[in-house]
Amino acid sequence: MKQIEGGVTAAKGFQASSCEANIKYQGRTDMAFVFSQTPCVSAGTFTSNVVKAACVQWDMKIVKSGEPMHAVVVNSGIANACTGKEGFDACEATAKAVEAALSVPFESVAVASTGVIGMQLPVDKLVNGVNTMSKTLDGSLEAGTAASKAIMTTDTVNKEVAVSFEIGGKEVTLGGMSKGSGMIHPNMCTMLAFLTTDLFIKKDLLQEALSEVVKDSFNMITVDGDTSTNDTLLIMANGEAGNPEISSKGSDFETFKEALDFVCKFLAKKMAADGEGASKLFEATVVGAKSKEDARTLSRAIVGSNLSKAAIYGCDANFGRFLCAMGYSGAQFDQNDVELYFESVNGKLKVFDKGTPIVFDEDEALKIMKADAVTVFVNMNEGDQEATAWGCDLTYDYVKINADYRS
Repeated sequence: MKQIEGGVTAAKGFQASSCEANIKYQGRTDMAFVFSQTPCVSAGTFTSNVVKAACVQWDMKIVKSGEPMHAVVVNSGIANACTGKEGFDACEATAKAVEAALSVPFESVAVASTGVIGMQLPVDKLVNGVNTMSKTLDGSLEAGTAASKAIMTTDTVNKEVAVSFEIGGKEVTLGGMSKGSGMIHPNMCTMLAFLTTDLFIKKDLLQEALSEVVKDSFNMITVDGDTSTNDTLLIMANGEAGNPEISSKGSDFETFKEALDFVCKFLAKKMAADGEGASKLFEATVVGAKSKEDARTLSRAIVGSNLSKAAIYGCDANFGRFLCAMGYSGAQFDQNDVELYFESVNGKLKVFDKGTPIVFDEDEALKIMKADAVTVFVNMNEGDQEATAWGCDLTYDYVKINADYRS
């Protein structure tokens, strides 16, 4: 496997476009369109929030139906959540506009929205956006990058990645784009992400791979502890690589899963680092845990603690905050087994050793914590399981951004 240029248009047969539809934002693109003329098998994972946006419910129905998928249309600015029947009508109108423009069944068109909850989408602008984008669909890498920028809300950078790998003597490509900066918490999966691949694979195996990979990628990020109403992760596979169909588990399935894991973790870390107001990436790695679930629970608790996030922002090696978060996480452990370190490109420093604090050099700790990415490394010394979670520091700007997000 190797990382290559591009995103959602890197795989064969996928096109993208974007436009300024003026849904909420002015003077920037705010709609994106990803399309494959060849029918795709699809898989998805969605928010666990009981309050699900209309677009989430629309996409869940498509994925569950098993029918082919041809396209996804995304708008930023308005979330189409808590919008009643009018919200579902907007989904249908968008999909039917694609049907009219490109002669594919409207039931094969997924839709996604991100932005303010409780506002109605302007259907006329959505339809006009679809009509505009259907005329400018392009398979270039630049078109994919432009689409990744159009789905941004409070994101400060676009997020895309692509990889290539070999299956049955054929080169296969997997690409993707995502957005996410606020309302990020590991509970499947707090953001929008769209993956495309030319792999030939059975739908049930595609779903199984996605559901497994998400556990240690998108479900291991947190920014602010809020699980969105709109979380959507979709993957479309059109089979144009020409590889022998992956119809059972084996080496080919594992090769694909490895690539999928890389792409999902890459995008997840990009979102964590771009958390609203963030100045640095905050990573927690827990090793030596009794179980995989304990390792996940502990690492997520560390990066999810507001006190821990504030300490990372202040470059304060206050290790008690991280131990405290571990203690209320729900995982059972003996603090007298725990070792805790701070780590970055500037070095690694042990600060807690099996129940006992270590006298450490504060200047060395400050140097380590001033890096753009800081890791809290914990050895539980109770088993052989490990996990990593990603978050960001908590800054004054997070409050500023969210205090006037709607108004």
